[in-house]
Amino acid sequence: MYVLMQLSAAMLGGLLMTRLAKKLQLPAVTAYLVAGVLLGPFCLGKLGLVFRSPAEVESLNLISQMALGFIAFTIGNEFRLEQLKHMGRQAITVGILQAVITTFLVDVGLIALHGLFPQVISVSSAITLGAIAAATAPAATLMVVRQYKAEGPMTKLLLLVVAIDDAVGLVVFAASFGIATALESGTVSLKSVLAEPALEIVLSLLLGGLAGLALHLIEKYFHSGSKRLCLSISCVLFTVGASMQEFTVAGVHIGFSLLLVCMMAGTVFCNICDFSESLMEHIDDWTAPLYVLFFVLSGAELDLQILSNPMVLLIGGVYIVIRSAGKYLGAYGSCALTNCNDSIRKYLGITLLPQAGVSLGMALTAQQLQDGATIRSVVLFSVLVYELVGPTLTKYALTAAGEIHAEGRTDRRRRNRPAPLFHLGRQEEHRSE
Repeated sequence: MYVLMQLSAAMLGGLLMTRLAKKLQLPAVTAYLVAGVLLGPFCLGKLGLVFRSPAEVESLNLISQMALGFIAFTIGNEFRLEQLKHMGRQAITVGILQAVITTFLVDVGLIALHGLFPQVISVSSAITLGAIAAATAPAATLMVVRQYKAEGPMTKLLLLVVAIDDAVGLVVFAASFGIATALESGTVSLKSVLAEPALEIVLSLLLGGLAGLALHLIEKYFHSGSKRLCLSISCVLFTVGASMQEFTVAGVHIGFSLLLVCMMAGTVFCNICDFSESLMEHIDDWTAPLYVLFFVLSGAELDLQILSNPMVLLIGGVYIVIRSAGKYLGAYGSCALTNCNDSIRKYLGITLLPQAGVSLGMALTAQQLQDGATIRSVVLFSVLVYELVGPTLTKYALTAAGEIHAEGRTDRRRRNRPAPLFHLGRQEEHRSE
């Protein structure tokens, strides 16, 4: 009974906070996160209200997993073959290069910090944090795009890049974590560095592809919009549950990436189903309350106690500054390499800053290292900063790129259109001739 009251308070608190956020011209995602922090165990929770302990928030983790599944499924809908023909090369190049450049810069910066203050951070922790820096959270980005109905080439490229970023992040983290483990133990495990991450990506894509195909085949037997909606929801829920399974075969750990599985399911489904766009609109309506709960719970999970640790603040400050520079410079350079227009070069990197679920999962794995607790605290601190600031920066970047209209055009009955149209690979020619 109390759980239902918690969910009600979380949703109502998030919605009420959006009224204040609108006056301050902040995205709704930021309002949900702030509401979560206030309702969480480190604010009102200390008074015995709403979420009284971190354990109570963690007990609702299944809701967050469900929301991530639908978010990933929706992002997979962006991988339509028609779009990939036009910007597939740019998306893959930018997705890989910005992640690798970010990892390299954070590695160099934190290793330099180790050289200056060896007692602050170890080399293995620096390398691991560099890999975690590659990850970008797609949830906040997607919600900002939807709230303001952002539309244009940068928005399309952004959604493709954040989807690719997950796969790249898994590979980079596996390799870096393997090196970090080798530095501490003196042995290198090719199984953990190469075999297991490669297997996770391949199996995730395979499972997601089968789920998308199964959804399409079963959908044919239903013609009612409501029944198709129910079937789609049940398919995504099953896919989320399947992706959370882990097991070991012949000493090799086999797991799945929830984001990759659900993205692939959405990609396959949208490319073989002729009515997928209309169905996705219905799913968006159904999942709106789920997304509110997801971000409020994400805010409630943010541990404010880490702000009292000066060591974490030092490492976290260096990590945030260098990672932000890496994302911006990596995106700018890779966009220039693929001949994206000036608007995309200037602003895409700003939209890639948010961090959340994937990075926290990596930090949980990194706790096996000697300084694993420090790594987790640094990541928690960065998530706290990026999740509260990232949505506003994403809104700013999309507005500056001309893909969000002026504030106030967020009524869903109005269709948003970008201001000037830009094209990937070339600037729009002047019409003065």
